[in-house]
Amino acid sequence: MKKYILIIAMIFLIGMTNKKEIDYQNEFCVNGIKEYVLKDKSRIDCLTDTYAIEIDFSKKVYECIGQSIYYSIETNRKPACALIFDKNNKSDIRYLKRLKVVAKKYDIKIFIIDK
Repeated sequence: MKKYILIIAMIFLIGMTNKKEIDYQNEFCVNGIKEYVLKDKSRIDCLTDTYAIEIDFSKKVYECIGQSIYYSIETNRKPACALIFDKNNKSDIRYLKRLKVVAKKYDIKIFIIDK
């Protein structure tokens, strides 16, 4: 019986830590407009006076780059990627390194959101 209770508790705890992008967006975008809708119906995750910010998990880094640049053009703001990042995940580190290369060339602001 104790084994089953432990398994149920573990499943519950794992479920609690599986945050979705929208959860990170709500925590991150406190000084901006969340889900700002453009004329073409695309949505900016967080629009501030300075930045058009796309928020994505690190494996979606290329979407983050493209969307932030497009949104910056459409809003006359600077592009920014807020990467949801786990410093202990080798893949996340690899994606961040790639983002830094592109961000340097195209002047994209990088925000890191700890998982």
